Amino acid sequence: MQRLLIIEDEVKTARSVKQGLEEHNYHVEVAYDGNVGSKMAMRGNYDLIISDIILPGINGIELCKQLRLANVQTPVLMLTALGTIADKVEGFDSGADDYLPKPFEFQELLARIKALLKRSPKIISPSRELSIADLTLNLETKKAAREGVEIELTAKEFALLEYFIQNKNRVLSKVEIADHVWGIDFDTGTNVIEVYVNYLRKKIDRDFEHKLIHTQFGMGYIMKEK
Repeated sequence: MQRLLIIEDEVKTARSVKQGLEEHNYHVEVAYDGNVGSKMAMRGNYDLIISDIILPGINGIELCKQLRLANVQTPVLMLTALGTIADKVEGFDSGADDYLPKPFEFQELLARIKALLKRSPKIISPSRELSIADLTLNLETKKAAREGVEIELTAKEFALLEYFIQNKNRVLSKVEIADHVWGIDFDTGTNVIEVYVNYLRKKIDRDFEHKLIHTQFGMGYIMKEK
């Protein structure tokens, strides 16, 4: 039985979600504030963490950052009433794996949970370093550099760049990117992928003569040397 942790201060919501998930044969534990949730997440062997952002104690963003800094790699699904693109970007940058705005249908929550739980571990290059042209990505230190100049990346930017380099010279659709980097079905109503691709372009292409990330209109994106 897979173990889930819900961190939610709205008692009615937490109990409702807990009951629904238990009816689908998940073992569910609940924390009603960020501090308690963080402690449980740190010491508990959970398969998935579902956390609100606005919480007493520490908020969900800080909680997620704490987990990632402590090398807790349990998937985190954010539930929140904050649904703007900026809010989603902040959630992903903190290390969250998916983001579901409130109010939500339970069946959608269930589908997101199943998608996160079935995600395959990333295939890591034996060399622990990926490269294309003069851009290198160290998977051990989580550092990127171009022409020897270190480039600061957020966790989600690093994951996106890693996926691009692993699939260099191949056109990647938004559906593929959403599935492999975010572990979610692509939502045509959001431009989160475009936002992150633009972030990467500013950091790894803007100040360099040769551009590596290219748009294939109507198809997606491709990373190539020329």
